[in-house]
Amino acid sequence: MKKVFTTLFLLTAITAISYAQELRINTYAGYVFKDNVDSYYSSSSYFNGQIQDGLRWGAGIEYHIPNKGAIELQYLRQDTNAPTIYQDGGIFGGQIQNTDFDMAINWIMLNGTRYFKVNEIVEPFAGAGFGLGIFNVSNPDNGNENSATKFAWNIRGGSNFWLAENIAIRVQASLFSATQAIGGGLYFGTGGVGGGLSSYSSLYQFGLEGGLVFRIPQPAK
Repeated sequence: MKKVFTTLFLLTAITAISYAQELRINTYAGYVFKDNVDSYYSSSSYFNGQIQDGLRWGAGIEYHIPNKGAIELQYLRQDTNAPTIYQDGGIFGGQIQNTDFDMAINWIMLNGTRYFKVNEIVEPFAGAGFGLGIFNVSNPDNGNENSATKFAWNIRGGSNFWLAENIAIRVQASLFSATQAIGGGLYFGTGGVGGGLSSYSSLYQFGLEGGLVFRIPQPAK
């Protein structure tokens, strides 16, 4: 399933590039709010944690299709931590664990955006996208590490404010989610995947971001 999804992702990006007549480079940096994750698999197996807030940064290559909007290939990253209480009845016999996990969250997204140009300066937009959430987690207590790749989606809205013909300031609000991204057995058991927990919690991250937009006109086809 993951191979099919990745192939579809790449084919959509290639199709968008072939029809593009304007290229933009979007840069991003902003604040991501905290998100609670929890799941209770049984009376002796559960986790309850909070992914901390912080900086998320990245960039995107955006291809504009005349009269149809834009398609963007985007990468974002956040380095954070997740203090978590969990109980693993499978290995530890119900012992309650408390660990502050180190996390690196990577988003690779294919976004569709519709712009609503007001004048030569103000350019509001709204859009949505889908892609991959890549999660790397390590346990500082014992050095165990693990990672997973999950289906992800986002929605966003904001505006570009053009300072010159080819440079703009971008401000936006966004919501990112990865379905069943945070799993007890995968991340929060000190034994790794074999930790005994098999329940999952979806991740939702709300962010406020800004950045610069660089417009690179393409030759007419």
